[in-house]
Amino acid sequence: MVKFSPPSRWIVILCSFSYSLAGPVQIPNLKVPASAAANQQAVKDIFLQSYSAYSEFAFGHDSLLPVSKGFVDDRNGWGATIADAMGTMLLMDLTDLFEQALDFVSKVDFSQSNTPSSVSLFETSIRYVGGMISAYELSGKQHQILVQQAQQLVDKMVFAWADPNQTIPFGEIFFANNSPIVAVNNVAEAGTLDVEWSRVTLYTGNQLYTNLSEGSVRTIANLPSPFPGLPPQLVDPTDDMFVDAFLTWGGGTDSYLEYLIKYARITNTDDNLFADTWHAAVDSSIKELLRTSTIGDHTYLADWNAGEILLEGSHLACFHGGNWILGGKLLNNQTIVDIGLELVEACWNTYASTETGIGPETFSFMAPDGDFTQPDAQQLAFNSEHGFWITTSDYIQRPEVLESNFYAWRATGDTKYLDRAASAVESFRKFLVANETNGFAGLNDVNDFTAGLEDDTESFWFAEVLKYLFLTFDDPENISLDNFVFNTEGQVFEAPPAKAVYGSGTPIAASGQFHTKTSDALPLPVISPDPLVTIKPGPMNGQ
Repeated sequence: MVKFSPPSRWIVILCSFSYSLAGPVQIPNLKVPASAAANQQAVKDIFLQSYSAYSEFAFGHDSLLPVSKGFVDDRNGWGATIADAMGTMLLMDLTDLFEQALDFVSKVDFSQSNTPSSVSLFETSIRYVGGMISAYELSGKQHQILVQQAQQLVDKMVFAWADPNQTIPFGEIFFANNSPIVAVNNVAEAGTLDVEWSRVTLYTGNQLYTNLSEGSVRTIANLPSPFPGLPPQLVDPTDDMFVDAFLTWGGGTDSYLEYLIKYARITNTDDNLFADTWHAAVDSSIKELLRTSTIGDHTYLADWNAGEILLEGSHLACFHGGNWILGGKLLNNQTIVDIGLELVEACWNTYASTETGIGPETFSFMAPDGDFTQPDAQQLAFNSEHGFWITTSDYIQRPEVLESNFYAWRATGDTKYLDRAASAVESFRKFLVANETNGFAGLNDVNDFTAGLEDDTESFWFAEVLKYLFLTFDDPENISLDNFVFNTEGQVFEAPPAKAVYGSGTPIAASGQFHTKTSDALPLPVISPDPLVTIKPGPMNGQ
């Protein structure tokens, strides 16, 4: 394996670090052009059209099946779409829809699942708890029932810490008997609770929620990893040991890394662990994972598996550009911001390169070193033109590319990001409408529209995709990135005035010798489970 030498243009971040003041995330006095109003209205129309289809064919259930005119209860039958969409309704001034949603979620008994399925701590926290707490804040903190319902959920999920000495929770629990499924967890699901649960603490006064969720992150952050700040994907809650040696900014690790800097910002904690661990993860990624494609000079973050560089990327991982922009601004580190902007460019290229103007679920690329699954002739031809090739062609209404595009717009004021958002809106209107319900679906193949639609409307279509697009065209002072923090489901929370400094200015150092184990005894989790796409842990292409 060839040892990667970081490009000289980024060497500044690897040489020295300084204790510097945090800067504003958004550029001052940013204004949208007059043309933004029509694009914003188009986004609102898509929301209304999508939600109308949901209301007609699936109201009260978790998700609409827009092609078959049915529904699926894959989030315990509590009406995930309704809870997830409330914040967007408020931002779009859809008062009647919000009042209807509020009435519905107020009457849900969250102490028991409406399906035989177990309850996912991660999905329930980011969609239901996050959705209700965000709606509580955005509606002027006048609907205390939203806090009470969120607390009811968290009070059940605390049983995922089955042992008094357990610091990392199990990922799934049965509400009927408060019994967790004893299994390996992934660091994203174990480390993506503290933003939401600390908000429940804020409004209830119960410190247990923060102690448990924050404690899980602390344990993961303090375990020795292959490179400082970058933990492997899988961890065993029974003994706090990693179960693999796979490093990625994609599914299974993504939101753990995302929340390190966001938790530091939303809490203004004086503990530098969170910001410094995020800083270390970025620094290690620049040293070990950053690659430039041999065609197109696109900037990617590769994956790493037990010493092997894997030249693969994913839609899920494309949140990283926006996250690096946010964190780079908070650390006043322009190098991190600049790399973040290059990551945004590469991810947008996956949209701009397809027949539909929408990006694929996963892709591969070539670089001077690293491994990849050998492309076929068609993929090779695509790569020669676009600098990557598609390995999983679905679009399941993921938001990450447009999320990072939103951060890039707010941080730079470059109107090309508005043009890209407008292009995505047009692609959605042209290619995603299911005639059977007039709702919006996914795609089986982003580069071949004739392959048909995927029969699912995700709750995060309302919570994330349409919210990020709507806010891209909105007055930048509305939900300013200097005043609000987004959870990984696109739910917005009020942030206190920014601190002068985040972190110590130095990435956290390695904490010891990395150890991992195999897990023959405990089952492994799936990554980002979805009715149509199930992602297994580890390398995306089985490398």
